[in-house]
Amino acid sequence: MNVLIIYATVEGQTGKIARFAAEEVSKSGHDVALFDAEDVAPVSFKGVDAVILAAPVHQRRHPKSFEILLQANRQELEDRKTLLISVSLNAAFPEGLEEAGDYVTEMKMRTGLKPDAEVLAAGAVRTRHYDYFAMQVLRHVVLRGREYDPSAGEHEFTDWQALSSEISKFFET
Repeated sequence: MNVLIIYATVEGQTGKIARFAAEEVSKSGHDVALFDAEDVAPVSFKGVDAVILAAPVHQRRHPKSFEILLQANRQELEDRKTLLISVSLNAAFPEGLEEAGDYVTEMKMRTGLKPDAEVLAAGAVRTRHYDYFAMQVLRHVVLRGREYDPSAGEHEFTDWQALSSEISKFFET
């Protein structure tokens, strides 16, 4: 099976997740290609059987360029088996899963995308990318009262084993 992974990344964690997904797909014996949604070249779906889409959430939205790409290629995506991996910090906490799901619902409404499967993946805190304002938003809005202090530095919340399981499950069905 030929698999295309289309991803967008802001701080690098979703790029890491996309590369991890590519390794998992490749280990399963499938051919895989990565495509960064920020590339200016058009994406080609020629010979592609399945697509994995991965994008982070910042300020309740996936990157606009990613959503535009999905909307512009909606028919190509609908013609193939599609897995959406939405990456957010809310997905790292049980009480944040509903809101993380809302981000996906809102994106699907904006793009018309109807993926065959969806995964809510926990992201990472990348403090070196944040200015004072971003740190305050992270501390008082995103992490509001959760058991993680961003002043402790960078932290990866992604559950790699669970993500591997979800990717495998997608190719089993």
